[in-house]
Amino acid sequence: MSPGAVDVDALRVSAQVMVLATLLCLVPGTALAWAIARSGKNTAALLSSLALLPLVLPPSAVGYYLLYAFGRQSAFGNFLIDDLGLRLVFTWPGAAIAAAVVSLPLFVRTAQAGFEQIDPELLAVASTMASPVRSFFAVALPLAWPALAAATLIAAARSLGEFGATVIIAGSVPGETQTVPAAIYDAVQAGDRPRANALAFVSMVLGLIFLAALSLVLQRQRHR
Repeated sequence: MSPGAVDVDALRVSAQVMVLATLLCLVPGTALAWAIARSGKNTAALLSSLALLPLVLPPSAVGYYLLYAFGRQSAFGNFLIDDLGLRLVFTWPGAAIAAAVVSLPLFVRTAQAGFEQIDPELLAVASTMASPVRSFFAVALPLAWPALAAATLIAAARSLGEFGATVIIAGSVPGETQTVPAAIYDAVQAGDRPRANALAFVSMVLGLIFLAALSLVLQRQRHR
């Protein structure tokens, strides 16, 4: 790679990790946010604590626990590898799972705020006319979609920038598991400032794009 050239492989791996991690956040994150918004005080507090736990743990600790869970040290890891033939350690899907775990609290909190803004009377009327599941998809989701869109953008941006958890479980193999944050770290360690500068600049541009998209979504939400 020429000095200062953008590492295309690192960008590709980061994009793969970001997309899969964001998709992994959507269903459980939406369900958990809805459960917290609609539960009683004690249940909501318990669910919120569980949802926010990865946010207060060091990302390296999250990566360590996942490394143990998916490796041969655990019965679950042996089941994945030996029975299902699914190896997640030192793979980019494993990095995506780690990024999803770290991003999930931000997704849940943002989506929860959207669900809590829905008029309870609308939900009560909907529940008398349709099943809870149908009411959720027909009423709650359409009303909360700006918050869900914002949650998706925030989770994607967090997944794109994750380093600690992903490097623990997936390592930093160029072209296979090396994401942009890991490539920046390796470039700094190697004293390759042109490469580090190029990757850091690309990261900043991507961050600005996410912020601009998030601003548009929030403006749309305020004008509803």
